[in-house]
Amino acid sequence: MPTLALVAALVNLVLLAAVFGVFFTYSNSVVPGLDRTDPERAVEAMRKMNAAIVNPAFLVTFVGPLVTSAGTGFLLLGLDTSASAYLHLGAALVYLVGSLAVTGRVNVPLNNALENGTATWADFSPRWRRWNTVRTLSSGAALVLCGAGLHLG
Repeated sequence: MPTLALVAALVNLVLLAAVFGVFFTYSNSVVPGLDRTDPERAVEAMRKMNAAIVNPAFLVTFVGPLVTSAGTGFLLLGLDTSASAYLHLGAALVYLVGSLAVTGRVNVPLNNALENGTATWADFSPRWRRWNTVRTLSSGAALVLCGAGLHLG
């Protein structure tokens, strides 16, 4: 694998691992921990976390995998390393549908309902966790595809 493609694939791997870690942590400790506190405190804590997570470092980590997966895939297609290229493009598609689209269509609206006071913690938490699990699994699958693409590259 040429140096530029290798660097792009490694950046992709790091970004996917980081975002997978964020989703995994929320599913396995943050929200379950909030479920164990009183609902008003859980709502307040989640509101503060939702405000804090909108920052440049997270936005790069969150949006970056789509750019780096697709970019790496197209770069590798141009270098005629199609098996590796298709794995990276597959990672981009899985991440787009299972992480970015789910976030925009489900998790952010749920966060907004919690922020606006139109959702209770009891309504919010189970649905948010279910869809966050989808994001966790899809970002994990994209990470595996990226790793496989690196292995084949």
